[in-house]
Amino acid sequence: MSEEVNSAAPAAARGHRKSRRGTVVKRSGDKTVSVLVERRYAHPVYGKQITVGKKYLAHDERNECGVGDVVVIDETRPLSARKRWRVVKIVVSAKAREAAAEAKAEAIEAKEEGK
Repeated sequence: MSEEVNSAAPAAARGHRKSRRGTVVKRSGDKTVSVLVERRYAHPVYGKQITVGKKYLAHDERNECGVGDVVVIDETRPLSARKRWRVVKIVVSAKAREAAAEAKAEAIEAKEEGK
């Protein structure tokens, strides 16, 4: 048994992992964020759209996430008592959304002044 065992198996060998997209609602401690994942479905009898949300604690290795960021999280091994998800990427930064909204408001304001 002279072969070394590689503990970090490639992603394909680990099998399929669940992935969710949600919004960071809280920075809870060092390298941890709380992510709200919302899903919509039609009520089985009445057909009305229902929105149900669930919060997941996710590991943010680089402490990059901020409140309001839209992120993708993947299932992983247990990292703590309640943390079983890992932040894969930040889809939309809250700062970028805020800057875009300000630019849009300024453009509308300039358009109204030009009339």
